[in-house]
Amino acid sequence: MTPHICVIGAGPSGITAAKNLLDEGLKVTVFEQAGEVGGNWVFTEQDGHSSVFETTHIISSKTLSQYEDYPMPYSYPDYPSHKQLAAYFQGYARHFNLYPHIRFHTRVTSCRRNPEGKWEVTSIREKEEQKELFDALAVCNGHHWNPRMPQYPGVFTGKFMHSHGVKRFADFKDQRVLVIGGGNSACDVAVESSRVAASVDLSWRRGYWVAPKFIMGKPADKFSEKINWMPQWLWQRVSATSLRIRNGRNSLYGLQEPEGPIGHHHPTINEDLFYTIRHGKIHPRPDIERLDGNRVYFKDGSSGHYDTIVACTGYIITHPFFDHSLIDYREGEVKLWLKMFHAEIPNLYFIGLFQPLGCIWPGAELQSKLMAKELAGKWKRPANIQALCEQEVARPDFKQINTPRHTITVDYHKFRSRLLKQLGRRN
Repeated sequence: MTPHICVIGAGPSGITAAKNLLDEGLKVTVFEQAGEVGGNWVFTEQDGHSSVFETTHIISSKTLSQYEDYPMPYSYPDYPSHKQLAAYFQGYARHFNLYPHIRFHTRVTSCRRNPEGKWEVTSIREKEEQKELFDALAVCNGHHWNPRMPQYPGVFTGKFMHSHGVKRFADFKDQRVLVIGGGNSACDVAVESSRVAASVDLSWRRGYWVAPKFIMGKPADKFSEKINWMPQWLWQRVSATSLRIRNGRNSLYGLQEPEGPIGHHHPTINEDLFYTIRHGKIHPRPDIERLDGNRVYFKDGSSGHYDTIVACTGYIITHPFFDHSLIDYREGEVKLWLKMFHAEIPNLYFIGLFQPLGCIWPGAELQSKLMAKELAGKWKRPANIQALCEQEVARPDFKQINTPRHTITVDYHKFRSRLLKQLGRRN
C-alpha cells in the first residue's frame, strides 16, 4: 500500500516537500490554514496572519534563493519583491500540479502517534473537525510566525507592537517611533518608517554586522560564495575587511561595534541603514533601561518620548499541534540531524527548520528530496542517529552568542554540501 504523508504548511518549504514526495510516487495531503501557497510571502493586512511588509524584497539574491527544479524567471531582478516571490511559489505549485493535494483554510490542531506508530492528525475547517491517519509527518509550518516580545521594567502607555503586526508604513505617519532590534526586520522597519514618521529611534542591545546587498557590483551573497573555499577564520577576516572598507566602523554612525566575528550572530543585510542614519532620519539608541508612560529610559541615561514602539525581537519556534512532552523547541537546543531527522521518531521530518546565512528554500528542497528517498525505500538513515543529533548541537557551523535566535543557524554552503553528500551528489 502506498504510504500516505501529511505535510503541514504550504509555504516555500511545504510545497517543495509535497513536490518531492509526489515525485517518488507517494500519496500526499498538505494542510494550509491560509487560502494560497507561499506562506508569509503572501502579503495581507489581516491580523494574526504572518506576512511580509508592503515594501519587502528578499535579502538573498535570486540565484541563491531558487529551487534547483524550478529556476526563477530570467526577468526577475537580483532581489525580487514579495509580489514576485509569491507569484514564483504559486507558479511552482501550478507547474508541479500541487494544488489538488492542498487543503486550504484548514488548520492542524493535533498530531499524535498511535500504538502502531502512525500519525493521527486532527484538523479543522469551517468549524468541522476531522481525524485521519498518516504513515509519516512532514512539519513545514515555518518559524517566523509566533512573535517573541521583550520584557522591560515599567509600563508603556503608547502602542507597543511586534514587527509581526507591521503591514503598511503609512500607519506610522507623523508618529514618534522607537524600533527595537538590529536584525533585518528591525532595520527595514526603521528605514521604511523614517520616510513618513515624525522621528525614528533605533535601539540596539549589542552591535551587529550590517552588510550591503551589493559588493563590487555583485550581490553580497555571490561575493561571499566566491571566497567560501577559505578557512572560516580567513573568510571572516576577509568579509569583515570588505565591510569596513565599504561602510567604515559602526561607531561612525553612533552604533555599537559587533562583539565577535561575522557569523557570531546573524548578520543584517540592509543597503539603506547607514545612509538614513547619516541623513538624520534615524537616531541610534542603546538598550532600554525602563518604560514610564510614553517615555523610554535608555541604559546610557538618556530618554525619549514615543507614540509607538516596534519590537523586532524575533520569533519563538512553535509547533502548537504537538504535545510539549513529545516535541518542544520553544527554548534551548534543537536536536535534529541535518535539522530534519528526530533521533527517536523515524517517521517525523522537519523541513525548513533552520536559519542559514542565506536562503532557506534551496536547503529545504534538498531536505525534501532526502525525506522522499527514505520514505520510498531508496535511502537509509545512519544507525547512529542519536549521536548525530548530539553532534549537530555540539558542533555548529558558527560559534554564536547564546540567544534563542541562534539555535538553528547553519552555514548555507556547508549545510547544502552535507545534504548533497547524503543524496550522493556534489556541489
